[in-house]
Amino acid sequence: MIDSGSTEVRSRTGPSHLEIARRTTLGMGIGVVVQYALGIWVNLYVTVPARDQGGGFLAAIGRALANGPVALGLHAGLGLLLVLGSITLVVRSVLSRNRALIVLSAVFLLALLGAASSGASFVDSGKDSASASMAMLTGVALICSLISLFVLGSRSRRPAGHDAPATESRGHRGQRGFRAVGSGGLPPGRWSAPPGQQG
Repeated sequence: MIDSGSTEVRSRTGPSHLEIARRTTLGMGIGVVVQYALGIWVNLYVTVPARDQGGGFLAAIGRALANGPVALGLHAGLGLLLVLGSITLVVRSVLSRNRALIVLSAVFLLALLGAASSGASFVDSGKDSASASMAMLTGVALICSLISLFVLGSRSRRPAGHDAPATESRGHRGQRGFRAVGSGGLPPGRWSAPPGQQG
């Protein structure tokens, strides 16, 4: 009774942490797909200016955002937004106390951080290995988001599929027990009327 009441209160006040995590994961997954497409476009059709190379990790990100080209700046900006969103997702996962979601969101964050580092290294040095590493880590992040959506979807369907049959079976057991006592629980002739009806 207490758990059902608290669940009703939470549902009335607003979405739960799991629901917010599900929406955040969906948005992050879409963002990763867009980022993947931008990365392919930059790799095939954009030439990184020579002035953007050299200077280290932070300098490469700053030059990509400031100097462009436009596709490269969008790619770098969206990558930073995805990293910030993944941190929010980790916090929501911890608040939901779902172990699988916590692990998946942490791997998602680490994959995006690695992809951002590889992207900055690609802008800084222009090495193909950095671009390949960025693509593979972005793929890992996308897989984590898909698995997270599957876990959250199966968890949201679980209470309706498991609790109702259990309640129904308890009700049937109670009815069968009542019929057993009422019909054949006492031998014939042994039934005694209430005190007010005796006589």
